[in-house]
Amino acid sequence: MRTLYRKFVAATLLILSISVIIGLFLTNWIYLNSTKQKIDHQNVGIAKEIVASIEGMHGHQTALTPYLESVGKLGYQVLVINEDGDKRFFGEEFAKKKLSGEARKVMDERKIYHGMSEDSSQAFMMGHFSNDVRNTVGVPFTSNGEQYALFMRPNNKLLFSDIHMILAWFILAVAIFSIIGMIWFAKHLIKPITQLTEATKELTRENFKYELNISRRDEIGQLAQSFTIMQRQLQHNDEARKSFISNVSHDFQSPLMNIQGYADLIKAGVTKEESDQYLGIIDDESKRLSHLTKQLLIITSLDQEAYPMKISKVRVDEQIKQAIRRYQWLIEEKELDVSYNLGSCILKYDAELMSNVWDNLMTNAIKYSGQGDSIWIGLEEKEEELVITFKDTGIGMTQDEMDQIFDRFYRVDTARKKGGTGLGLSIVKQIIDLHQGKINVKSKAGAGTIFTITLPAI
Repeated sequence: MRTLYRKFVAATLLILSISVIIGLFLTNWIYLNSTKQKIDHQNVGIAKEIVASIEGMHGHQTALTPYLESVGKLGYQVLVINEDGDKRFFGEEFAKKKLSGEARKVMDERKIYHGMSEDSSQAFMMGHFSNDVRNTVGVPFTSNGEQYALFMRPNNKLLFSDIHMILAWFILAVAIFSIIGMIWFAKHLIKPITQLTEATKELTRENFKYELNISRRDEIGQLAQSFTIMQRQLQHNDEARKSFISNVSHDFQSPLMNIQGYADLIKAGVTKEESDQYLGIIDDESKRLSHLTKQLLIITSLDQEAYPMKISKVRVDEQIKQAIRRYQWLIEEKELDVSYNLGSCILKYDAELMSNVWDNLMTNAIKYSGQGDSIWIGLEEKEEELVITFKDTGIGMTQDEMDQIFDRFYRVDTARKKGGTGLGLSIVKQIIDLHQGKINVKSKAGAGTIFTITLPAI
């Protein structure tokens, strides 16, 4: 398997190699089109000065040889050819001594030879260091009435002086430490990714407490932070799932056991009065199961990624009044004082879903209200939003209870006695969120509760 570490190292080395190749080609292009001519021009100038000095000796032939030997010692390779074609080298000899046709014209036609810039065999800049007589400049000169040709170039050893060696070692050291640094950086970069991979494997084993020790401020640090947030959310979801299954099992098991138990009693033989009583309990438990099933179906539908909402224009005030009328028998049974201020208002939303909201809030207010308490419902239409308020003077809630009332299956102890499912307010919250609205709750133990819903006026 090709790891990210190997890929990173390979990619870096490939980029370095490509950069070196491009750099060489660019340098070679500059050398061939500019630097090569300048070097040739400079060496031709030096060669002219040498032959000018020779021709200025005025017949002192004996001084010619020592003079050229001193030039060779200064770091130049010199070849002198006389009219008879005899060759004599001063300084280090050339490795290749064969003259080209253009070079012979120095003697034959008294032309200057530009081998450093015009030699076609040197198509690459490394040819600049070729120890070949063709890679020289040539000039004619006269000494004691005889014709000569002088070919010269700087000695390669002169080119590789101390400063050049220092520069070469510097480049080599930079290259080595760059590669070492790159490998170290790759390991440092890959290490947290390896940790994230291990943490992901632990998540697949449902180990949500795996500690990810990555403290960085770069993109990988942000990834690790996001992973930790996801890990906590998955842990919360897993706990909620297990709690959901436990609660659903409990809420189904309890009425089923009651139905089965009372049915067995009726089958065993009881009086007419007891039979009617047990059948009433069975009927209530059946309705409780039906209500729970309905709530679970709504929850399941709302949990879909794209719930198919059916948006239409709805009279909000009329829909709330219908909810009040549906529970009139409960209101009268508890002798509640229900009042409202519902002005005519039309809003676009999913009528079926919002009907569940009003039903849940209404039954919630009735359920938690005592005998003779009051319920008030208000509707206020503003420019960009609609505010609906459900206020009761019932038992109220503590702060801890308010923090959990929108959690699925959360019920205070008194709610269990009243047959609640713990899903109503969770459904309300999801429906309001689906309509881009907000729901807030204010309550105080023994002083009642106020639910405030804000919907965008669209």
